[in-house]
Amino acid sequence: MSDTEASAARKGRRRPARERLLAAAARRFYADGVAATGIDTITADAGVAKMSLYNNFSSKADLVRAYLDARHEEWLGLYRTRLEQAQGPRDGVLAVFDAYADHAAFAYEHGFRGCGLLNAAAELPAGDEGRAVVRAHKEQVERLIAGHLEHLLPDRPDEARAMAEHLAFLLEGAMARAGLEGDGERLQHARSLAAALLDRL
Repeated sequence: MSDTEASAARKGRRRPARERLLAAAARRFYADGVAATGIDTITADAGVAKMSLYNNFSSKADLVRAYLDARHEEWLGLYRTRLEQAQGPRDGVLAVFDAYADHAAFAYEHGFRGCGLLNAAAELPAGDEGRAVVRAHKEQVERLIAGHLEHLLPDRPDEARAMAEHLAFLLEGAMARAGLEGDGERLQHARSLAAALLDRL
């Protein structure tokens, strides 16, 4: 192990156990799936004892919900960063697309596999609280788009809402295809399509 790797390992061990567990869960759930990832894998990856997991989370389901919440907050952070560069409501809409593309560009262990929230939701049973977290995220994304469109079309609220739904569907479809193809090219194409639609409003 190099000095740099040893230093990184020491810093990792100094992070709170909850933070390390969430980081490990994020890596393993995204790379391998929720159902395929056991508690032992997560604790080993985090470098903590199993008891430490149960001191921080009541169950694996609780850890999954915390992962989904963290993933949502991570995306919001990317969106806010993009929004800081926006020059008006049109750019605000495109900031949503850019935030998704930024997520796709992360260095994932086994490559990009699509939306981590939807991937997890697909594994959870109907009625699971985790699915409600994912639904709330997707609804918020559409509301963000709608908010920008309402500023862009202040006298056409019905058209703004319809266009927000249209763009949300475009974004989700692009995300699904990008995940299947393993890169963010579809997201870039979706952004271009969205920009063209906005220019025709």
